[in-house]
Amino acid sequence: MVFRVYSHPDCAEHRTPAGHPESPDRLHAALRGVDKLGADVEEAPLADWTSVRRAHGAALVSAIRAAAPSEGLAAIDPDTTLSPGSLDAARRAVGAAVAAVDAVATGEARSAFCAVRPPGHHAEPDRAMGFCVFNAAVAAAYHAREAHGLTRVAVVDFDVHHGNGTQAAFWEDPDAFYGSIHQWPFYPGTGGAGETGAEGGGTIVNAPLSHSDGGPEARAAIRRDIAPALDAFEPDIVIFSAGFDAHEADPLGGLRLDASDFAAITDALCDVAATRAAGRVVSLLEGGYDLAALSACVHAHGAALQGGAGA
Repeated sequence: MVFRVYSHPDCAEHRTPAGHPESPDRLHAALRGVDKLGADVEEAPLADWTSVRRAHGAALVSAIRAAAPSEGLAAIDPDTTLSPGSLDAARRAVGAAVAAVDAVATGEARSAFCAVRPPGHHAEPDRAMGFCVFNAAVAAAYHAREAHGLTRVAVVDFDVHHGNGTQAAFWEDPDAFYGSIHQWPFYPGTGGAGETGAEGGGTIVNAPLSHSDGGPEARAAIRRDIAPALDAFEPDIVIFSAGFDAHEADPLGGLRLDASDFAAITDALCDVAATRAAGRVVSLLEGGYDLAALSACVHAHGAALQGGAGA
């Protein structure tokens, strides 16, 4: 079984204001980490709108398409902008996720990493926000279910920020699992341990970390809370929202993880996927804003995914 990487130059064409942390340089930094893995990078296709609408209502998709400018920048919220290249970039991010799901679902690959931007986990079913336009993780999960019959879908998120968009999408779905470690209280204000899904359904598992927590606390949260719950859920596929802004050097977070911690987290979650999901793992880049740290973390995470992929 092989490990695959998906990306596309269009993802660098999503432009943000000068000084914005979610810049095209992030894509280049992530790809430097990929280069050290020796993995070939496959071209991410342009997602069709059906794939995008699996994560979002038609009204939001129409609104984003209408808001995309032909020149300059258009603000969605104080943190989130669209440029002339943003629609294609966001569709490539979803397209990478869908192609990665296809590869692992058909056995062409055991695991895959998508080096894409803009990120997606803050994008709710009816709202784009927090640097995020379309929620590729949700689109990937529902594509896995509808196209491949992988009914029980799981997203595990280790970005420093809670993935409110993914949680909102899965809140009432008993066959969709969302597990997250993240700094709390922090942006976007969701992610308390008591948030467990509709009527306490239990397929939402939040393991919040406190400001200045580091690798030991993050690894413990994965071992104690996320991995056992994921194992009990018995997923058919596991999707990572792989944010690296919990790194100690990141300017936007207050956690203190290093690259080895992300590798250990990946290993622990891949162990569950190997037992419960035939090893099917798709990972999508979310946050990470210190460029050197991002490159190092992508390399460490990718190496762990490669190890999980086997020979």
